[in-house]
Amino acid sequence: MKQKYLIVVADYYKDISKGLLKSAYDILPKSASVKTIKVPGVFEIPVTISKNMKKYDGFLALGCVVKGQTPHFDFISQASTDAIMKLSIENKKPIGNGIITCLNLKQAAARKEKGREAAEAVMSVLSQK
Repeated sequence: MKQKYLIVVADYYKDISKGLLKSAYDILPKSASVKTIKVPGVFEIPVTISKNMKKYDGFLALGCVVKGQTPHFDFISQASTDAIMKLSIENKKPIGNGIITCLNLKQAAARKEKGREAAEAVMSVLSQK
């Protein structure tokens, strides 16, 4: 049976998101069914995954949060990470966390391959017997 993946990507930083998506698509099996949904920011990723939980075998959460002058960075990063982990455990389905958290856009640009790592993690869990 063909595996079904959902990629939810926050495209607030469009260049970073494109790199994350490309690196994920490069490693996912060509035989897999893959759908991508774009959301405005990483805070919207968990609810989008939750709404689609029954339709897919594995999920990728891709996006970027860059630290600014306020604690907003810490709240968004922690809330999205906690929600993704909770969804994964409660539903017993892998969610690759490819949300990069950086101090600046230069660091983010250097980490665009994290989409690949998230995809590898999901494929690894799906292959477990």
